[in-house]
Amino acid sequence: MHYDGFMIPLRRGFTLIELLVVIAIIALLVGILLPTLAGARLSARSLACGAKLKQIGVATSMYLDDYHNALPQVLVDVAPGFSSPVGALFGGKKGQLPFLGIDEYGAERRPLNSYLVDRVPIPDAQEGVDEMPEFESPLDRGADDTGLPIPQFARTDSMYDMIGSSYTLNDHAPDGDPSQDVLPTLVPQTGGPMPYIIDTSRTLLIASQTIYNYDDGGDRKQHWYGKESRSNAEIAASVLFADFHVGVRLPVPDDRSATTRDYTFLPRPSWDTRTGAATAPGLDAPAPDHPARVRATSR
Repeated sequence: MHYDGFMIPLRRGFTLIELLVVIAIIALLVGILLPTLAGARLSARSLACGAKLKQIGVATSMYLDDYHNALPQVLVDVAPGFSSPVGALFGGKKGQLPFLGIDEYGAERRPLNSYLVDRVPIPDAQEGVDEMPEFESPLDRGADDTGLPIPQFARTDSMYDMIGSSYTLNDHAPDGDPSQDVLPTLVPQTGGPMPYIIDTSRTLLIASQTIYNYDDGGDRKQHWYGKESRSNAEIAASVLFADFHVGVRLPVPDDRSATTRDYTFLPRPSWDTRTGAATAPGLDAPAPDHPARVRATSR
């Protein structure tokens, strides 16, 4: 183009091929970077979950000192004339399930809360839910199959919302019997102090709810580390051990093993309450005002 004797160069735009090449390069970079970013986010959530468990461990250590080596527990009427501890009630908020005290016991009366949070909770008798984010794992994706025969609770997007906590006590070993907990572990069936633990570095105290994914003979599909459809999907748990160190992303086997290469539910290798489980020396029974003696009204 000429203008008053000067030549002005024309600006040539991108050709279609050049645009397609640029788009392909961008798509390639996105494909490379997205899995890396997703993995980084997952690692960050895992570390945050472990940090919450570590704080729960500090609170649990103080609780054990005050209550004669008994884990925080609430006895619930599970059958006429029979009460048993519910591991999920050790701490957290009111849940949604209308039985086992889960929707009755909240921030005020779940026993570990006062050791972890320095504030006055809303009374459980009041309507509403007093949130306890200290018990919500950033990994919590609920369960696609809870195994409950109640349509509105057949699945959940959050164990924290349904149960009141993303974490639970080691009160029994996984089994295939949905009607009962066959082998109690660190919480006696009628409440009270822990048995003597041989190896505190391998015995778990508290873990994410995924630790019981295969309990009761089912599969709750708690894929907190990835979607079930993905090739890297796995069932894994964050674990607080009895020596108060924390492990994250520990595999949970589908054979319901009480002992794995990473952890054990059992206080000692030959543990079997049917042969008589002894408590630690000098630990006979909880104090009279121990929360193990508080009962919830089941529905």
